Amino acid sequence: MKILSVEFIRSCYDSEQFPRDRLPEVAFVGRSNVGKSSLINSFLHRKQVAKVSRTPGKTQAINFFRVKTTGPFPGGFYVVDLPGYGYAKVPKSVRAQWEPLIESYLTKRSELRGVLWLLDARGVMGNDLHTFEWLNSTGRRIVVVATKVDKLSRGEWNRSLRTVRESLGLPQAQGVIPYSSVTHEGREALWRAIREMERGHR
Repeated sequence: MKILSVEFIRSCYDSEQFPRDRLPEVAFVGRSNVGKSSLINSFLHRKQVAKVSRTPGKTQAINFFRVKTTGPFPGGFYVVDLPGYGYAKVPKSVRAQWEPLIESYLTKRSELRGVLWLLDARGVMGNDLHTFEWLNSTGRRIVVVATKVDKLSRGEWNRSLRTVRESLGLPQAQGVIPYSSVTHEGREALWRAIREMERGHR
């Protein structure tokens, strides 16, 4: 598979601003500072298509990136970057605008094919569990991705993934994709997961 093009389309603060061309969409969801922007850049083989910041809460809108490849969704699809949840250092008034927009997008958007849900491989937090339960209640296809595995030794990596599975109560058939934005470990597994989303919608 080859990535032909990646184009930032727009930042949306209201559902009326969402693209209307009916292309399939894949959403990236995760706690603030989980490494979502770095992962998107790694996944798309780009350095700065998604802006990376050390400040939690940098993503303050729903961002759409149009991607064309020779692989899944041959007509193109959108990578959708959602604001992080948790301890984002942004005003409550801004978070109050995010929440209904994000909830509406994840529950009602017909173009959405699935959610890549990111959490730090080094530990599951309380708001991760609440978010996972809520995401599962939407009926969307959820792919669990453990980020920053490069910060763990191989032995710690295996123990961490086992803990993640147990904490989330995942069935044996539902795996966790380990990912490193530094080494790009997990990139091909993520693309395979998106191919499955395509097949599941045919």
